[in-house]
Amino acid sequence: MASLKFNNVYIKDAFSIAGPLESEGQIHKYDITLDDYYYKEKTFLDAEIKMQRVVIENLLYRNKMNKKIDLLVGGELSNQLTITSFSAKNFEIPFLGMYSACATFAESLIIASNFIESNMIKNSIVITSSHNLNAERQFRFPIEYGAPRANTTTFTATGAVGTILSNEKSKIKLESATIGSVVDFDQYDATHMGAVMTPAAIQVLIKHLNDLARTTDYYDVILTGDLGSIGVDIFQECLKKYHNIKIKNHLDAGCEIFVPSQEIYSGASGPVTLPLVLFNKILKNKKYQKILIIATGSLHSKDTTNQKKTIPSIAHAVSLEVNP
Repeated sequence: MASLKFNNVYIKDAFSIAGPLESEGQIHKYDITLDDYYYKEKTFLDAEIKMQRVVIENLLYRNKMNKKIDLLVGGELSNQLTITSFSAKNFEIPFLGMYSACATFAESLIIASNFIESNMIKNSIVITSSHNLNAERQFRFPIEYGAPRANTTTFTATGAVGTILSNEKSKIKLESATIGSVVDFDQYDATHMGAVMTPAAIQVLIKHLNDLARTTDYYDVILTGDLGSIGVDIFQECLKKYHNIKIKNHLDAGCEIFVPSQEIYSGASGPVTLPLVLFNKILKNKKYQKILIIATGSLHSKDTTNQKKTIPSIAHAVSLEVNP
């Protein structure tokens, strides 16, 4: 049951907020860009809650769907999904909180799509976010510490993205998905997410291709989540060495947000990274009509890292078809 086909699930709309550094990077046309990390709130936590709330409000208002959303699905990186829960309390919408680290967005898409495909609901909002100054202090070090960083380190992106999934036909169809399984290749380095998550990305890609009898050439682009520049090299090298796949149509969202002059180490990370690139770059490029997204997540916490445990990972794949 790892791979699923969908017949009546479509993306109706999406809305994005990007942080200060993200808006200075490669992508310049987000719906809202922030001038500061506080977003006119007292704390960074409140800023991320507000980002999610504003995204949902805009989706509801722009599509006139205040009473037509049957389910809200999503999550982020905070303990106990505090941010998404506090955001969800502003809306009287049934809510399912999801955690799959940086793979949360794809997992949420899959869950919501199954509700729509089974005709249990008609419309759902999928939401995710990350905030550099919230996530870095939880998974690495508070920025204020000024801790040295390895060049393999990725930098948590700041932003929020929401999308409306519907059974109403649109130009973007959610065609299929492959649910990943947890992979542990005895990686210990929490500063090298590319090495941690690459095995999961490869596993779900091979499973997806085998289940649906496809090759990588079937897709116009394969977009991984946040392997970063060094992780991309490992990903491509391992695909070629162990699976005889030379992938030519691969982009990594972590490499597509910032520019080299910003000196953001190996690239962007966080659950918002992939949807920021998907909705503000990939889906706006008419040459991409068959799209495979592979969201990658590192399943560690500060407790497991401090106890010197290995770092498991997971990846989920979702196939999109664009009707130009």
